[in-house]
Amino acid sequence: MKLEGKVALITGAGSGLGRQSSQLFTAEGAKVAVVDIDGDRAEQTVKLVEQQGGEAIAITADVSKKDQITAAVDQTVAEFGKLDIAWANAGVVSRGGVPTVAGGEQVNFEDLTEEDWNNVLGVNLSGVIFTAQAAVPHLKRNGGGTIIATSSAASFLAYHQIALYSATKAGVNGLVRGLSLDLGPFGIRVNGLAPTHGMSPNFLMPAGSPVVGQSYEEVSGPWDPFVSPIPLKLNRPPSLVDNAKIALFLASDDAAYMSGQVISSGDGGTMSRVGMWFPEDLEQKNPNA
Repeated sequence: MKLEGKVALITGAGSGLGRQSSQLFTAEGAKVAVVDIDGDRAEQTVKLVEQQGGEAIAITADVSKKDQITAAVDQTVAEFGKLDIAWANAGVVSRGGVPTVAGGEQVNFEDLTEEDWNNVLGVNLSGVIFTAQAAVPHLKRNGGGTIIATSSAASFLAYHQIALYSATKAGVNGLVRGLSLDLGPFGIRVNGLAPTHGMSPNFLMPAGSPVVGQSYEEVSGPWDPFVSPIPLKLNRPPSLVDNAKIALFLASDDAAYMSGQVISSGDGGTMSRVGMWFPEDLEQKNPNA
């Protein structure tokens, strides 16, 4: 088991990647604190973990509030005796984000409010900072540990209507690099993953929506790799677990000498593209047809 004897805290673990990773981490031997702003979702994740024989606790916390995530970290240590892995995974998209995917209303950049900015900044960047600040004293006490932050492909490439979101995720990348330098002397590794494909539709759904438990690609209908724009052609769609396994790698001793890195997880070659489309990209053919 890759995480035998480890204690992990995962924010945003009530659904999507966080829920999938809670199940994966516990299957690999870790005890997990499932942190989410929606307490019912966190409890549901714990039930799934327990059904597979794992050990987890549910904690309700808003990561944009420093006192709440600090209390969540302290509760984790009080329950399990230590903290080895802190994963700041919680995130929200800016209002009006990716409207063509979500079926929502487009919001012009100039119409976004100060409240809109403070909301996405508070969760996506301040939440990562607060989670790390709360975890570091415990990781130092251990003589080392791991911090993981969930970034996004939108920190590297432009997506329509989510400039505020992209700005916060680019900030996460800079934070990962800076903290890796500052915390390295204490044996603390800091890395990030930037998912592209294989993410949950819950991310764009209203709060309180039923947890889907599958990726966008898995729920969009029969999979045809030669219709998908993903360059890598496989006989199954990308899934939540494809991203979760990258997080597992970063959390484990397999990545013992990795720090300051942000990996484009679940990418399938998408990030290899240049800044324009060529005819062969637009007219992809099945080589086996």
